[in-house]
Amino acid sequence: MVVAAAVGAALAARARLYGSPAAVTALRRRRCGSSRPPGGALAEEVALSRHIRAPIGAMAAEGPEEGPGGPDGTGGAMEGDGDGAPSAEPPPPAPPSPEAAAAPRPPQGLNGAPPAEPPPEEPPPLPPEFQRLWGAAQGNPHDFSAWTELLAYVEQEELLEGARRAFDAFFQRYPYCYGYWRKYAELERRLGSARSAQQVLERGLQSIPLSLELWLSYIGHLQSSLDPAQPESTQRVRGAFEAALAAAGMDFRSDKLWESYLEWERERGDLRAVTAIYDRLLSMPTQLYSHHWERFKEHVLQHPPGAILSPEELLWVRSKLGSSSGSDPAPAPKAPPEGSEAPPGEEPPPGAPPEGQEDLDQEKIRELVISMRQQIYTQNEAEVSKRWNFEDGIKRPYFHVKPLERAQLRNWREYLDFEVAAGSQERSIVLFERCLIACALYEEFWVKYTRYLESRTVPGARSVFQRACGFHLPRKPNIHLLWAAFEEKQGNIEEARRILRCFEAAVPGLAMVRLRRVSLERRHGRVAEAEALLLEAMRANEGLPLGSFYAVKLARQVCKVQKNLGKARKVLVEALEKDPDNARLHANLLEMEFGADVGQNEGNTMSCFERALRSPLPDEAKLLFSQRRVEFLEDFGSSIHSLLKAYDEHQKILKAHATRKRAPENGSEEPDDKRLRPDDPSGLLGSLNFSGGDPNPSYNYWYQHGYGTYGYQSPWGYSHYYGQS
Repeated sequence: MVVAAAVGAALAARARLYGSPAAVTALRRRRCGSSRPPGGALAEEVALSRHIRAPIGAMAAEGPEEGPGGPDGTGGAMEGDGDGAPSAEPPPPAPPSPEAAAAPRPPQGLNGAPPAEPPPEEPPPLPPEFQRLWGAAQGNPHDFSAWTELLAYVEQEELLEGARRAFDAFFQRYPYCYGYWRKYAELERRLGSARSAQQVLERGLQSIPLSLELWLSYIGHLQSSLDPAQPESTQRVRGAFEAALAAAGMDFRSDKLWESYLEWERERGDLRAVTAIYDRLLSMPTQLYSHHWERFKEHVLQHPPGAILSPEELLWVRSKLGSSSGSDPAPAPKAPPEGSEAPPGEEPPPGAPPEGQEDLDQEKIRELVISMRQQIYTQNEAEVSKRWNFEDGIKRPYFHVKPLERAQLRNWREYLDFEVAAGSQERSIVLFERCLIACALYEEFWVKYTRYLESRTVPGARSVFQRACGFHLPRKPNIHLLWAAFEEKQGNIEEARRILRCFEAAVPGLAMVRLRRVSLERRHGRVAEAEALLLEAMRANEGLPLGSFYAVKLARQVCKVQKNLGKARKVLVEALEKDPDNARLHANLLEMEFGADVGQNEGNTMSCFERALRSPLPDEAKLLFSQRRVEFLEDFGSSIHSLLKAYDEHQKILKAHATRKRAPENGSEEPDDKRLRPDDPSGLLGSLNFSGGDPNPSYNYWYQHGYGTYGYQSPWGYSHYYGQS
């Protein structure tokens, strides 16, 4: 319960950087169909704690929009990125006043219906230059400079409709560009309305809730647009500050946000609220921690204790001073002169000292208030010192499409490991979210974050997978494979199928993805579907080396899973007819035949040898097949005549091979395409051993070392989600 609460609290504005779960799911559905309803477990995860609430007002209703970039709008440096936060709910609408009820109603049409309104005017067509820049950005959506050129154009020309179209499309791909969110909001404020500008800022905060600059812009917008005379205005501004602190207050560089909140309360004259904020800030490791301590002491020394302390704390402090001075009691106060009694019904507050002694206690109270917080400051100073070197190593805390230096990547890894080892769930999650702003395009950090969350909150891990695959890494295979494995582990088989199917549709031709789909179907008893997937891939790559690769996979599945040796043999034989000089096909057919009963399958095994020796394989490969044929007949053959014949043919092949080896000395050389290269997979046959040991050595070696030819990476993600048996 404690772990879930802590993780939930920190995931509040962090695990949901993209607004509502329905919006995230809707985006993925637009990219590929999905039958999964929105919300669900992800919505439950949002309710885990105070941190995952949506920011102020309409922000909760806004859909997810996200993007990275620089403050100058040209992809340059940006500072102060972050995470979303809770906010105060808007008050319910007030009932109509009697005056409003008595006011004349607008004219009505026939049968009381409102009169027909003219259709809205269509916006004017956008200029050809916009169309050109828009086409360039759409034609290559991964070209960041094409987007920045488009956004600079719509901003310069003040094309509101074009700006909305361009910015919305941009944030679908680069959600961490807080500088562009501010430019978009400013454009809406100048050309649209204050309400639309506020909505843009709220969408930006849903996308990047750790952005201190966005929070300050949003709060500044509220302060300038709300009527200060209205009581609810103060509540909304204070709610925005609290939402900002819940989302980004634990950021090491959040000092500006804290100081803005303190200054706002100080201007309002609420000194007790200032003290309460300092009590939270003094225990928060931030960059300017010592500056805050000095300002707090000034705050205590410059104001009366009764104005800065709550009545409860003031009473406790006075009782503490009274108990500590019990051994040296103060002289009894003199009786008040006659006629100076307090008016009837008014009594001094409980525990209040006589008037003559009050001034003497002021300094003691201030000293005690500061000394009580001195220990908190000292502990916080120790926490800051532990993190200072890591923070000093963060040179680019904002998002950018340019690669990070290795030193910064290493610093993020070490910082994350330190924070996780420190044991604070909330601080770890905040740091992960900060890291993912700067390292949004690095798959390893998303994987590290999901592994951290998986054992603590399944909805939180799922939310991170959705963000990574839906927005930041839509074409990275490993994170999609891990997401599918994660969903399969949770029992969401259909969702795992959908993830793999959609990714393969977006990035076709990856063998690792097709094989993961095949293994998923096989694990859940859908053997026919697994076979169909392999057949489809084999036919789509007919005549290519990848087609032979799938043929081997299909034959092995048919042989080992369906126990149908004849059907598996047919698959490989047909593949050899189309690719006769593929040593892998020959070796795997031989291995499969040898795996059966050698006494009853001697004829098929010998046919494999004959087929290989008649094929256009390199001479070195034929020599190996011939040697293995002699070994097979020596160990398992039933006829001495076959053995002697094979031996004689092998001697002829040896002599021919020796003659060709001497030929280069006389000036001739064998063509390159006929020579067996050291890394040629046909040489793997040399490890085929018919006299014992590993029954499948050739296949195992080829399986481990031959994938590189087809661009198939090792499925490293399995070790995390599937235990080794």
